[in-house]
Amino acid sequence: MRIGIVSETYPPEINGVALTVHSLAAGLAAQGHTVDLIRPRQEKSFQDEPGIVALEVPGASLPRYPGLRFGWPAGGALRERWTRLRPDAIYVATEGPLGWSAIRTAKRLGIPAATGFHTRFDAYADHYGVGFLTPVVRGYLRRFHRRAAATLVPTDALANELAALGVDTARLLRRAVDTQLFHPRHRSAELRETWGVDGNTPVVLYVGRIAPEKNLDLAVRTFRAIQQQVSKARYVWVGDGPARAALQAANPDFIFVGMQRGEALARHYASADLFPFPSLSETFGNVILEALAAGLPVVAYEEGAAREHLLHGQNGYRIDAGDEKTFIESAVTLAANASLIRHMGRAAHASIANLSPDAVIREFETLLRELAQENVHEHHATAAHA
Repeated sequence: MRIGIVSETYPPEINGVALTVHSLAAGLAAQGHTVDLIRPRQEKSFQDEPGIVALEVPGASLPRYPGLRFGWPAGGALRERWTRLRPDAIYVATEGPLGWSAIRTAKRLGIPAATGFHTRFDAYADHYGVGFLTPVVRGYLRRFHRRAAATLVPTDALANELAALGVDTARLLRRAVDTQLFHPRHRSAELRETWGVDGNTPVVLYVGRIAPEKNLDLAVRTFRAIQQQVSKARYVWVGDGPARAALQAANPDFIFVGMQRGEALARHYASADLFPFPSLSETFGNVILEALAAGLPVVAYEEGAAREHLLHGQNGYRIDAGDEKTFIESAVTLAANASLIRHMGRAAHASIANLSPDAVIREFETLLRELAQENVHEHHATAAHA
């Protein structure tokens, strides 16, 4: 098949959506499909990959996120390209202006399209002081996803949220994690030495955008509570974002290492000891799977990946949404007990050792093939009645 993928974020950008979309595109290409990738133009040119043909369109930096971009509407360029090189099906991963124009163009050309629900933009409004816009954002998301034949979500809970929003076409596409890359064997004594810790000192890890919607205040308060019990504990932050400078200035004892990818990221995970993840704005939270795979017990609210994969008291602690007291107490319990960290860490890796990226790609391929076949049948039925 020829499959169009439209995304306003894609490597070399580093975030959960970009990496998930790249994994899907590369997986389809590895199965022999041609992937027609549409993405905003970036400072670094697109790295050619076998089976992935890219069209870069105009874009701009996302406000308050200088490292991320969104694409301007590109209906004319998409119409020209998809008329000349017609995809069998299209997957629109992001809900920005480029994504909207892609959905509209696909509908006009009669090409079946699926969308992805990756980011809770409606939940972000409060974090940026524009909570009054939440109903507007939700209305936009409803209109956007209802124009697609299917909207892909990683959890049943998200499917229910979409149904409540008025979108009844949700289809489940589970997430997976590379358990060979993210693995406890990548633990590095040398890396821990650069953090100034020995083998017995607990290292707390944060991985992700350093931004207001990630509930950073709770992350800081949790670590300070840990320090009261284990004074030598260290906090390592992997990532970047609009809140980093202020956070770094206010907490000079924190270790900020910037963006990490691939094996370097795997070493950071495996070389830490526990992963408190305080965010309440995730649709999924890929970092939870990565931390578990690397052998880190996780403390997280009962949303997204935590709801699906955290076994309370076994591979971490799953906390009721908003219960900050229990969140902090659970993280402190872990940090102060090295044998519990080791026990839960082993359970963490074992709990997701069988998640298969290949199985996810096969499910994605099957879903797109079904959309393409349904579209052909509808076209023939329409022609027969004409």
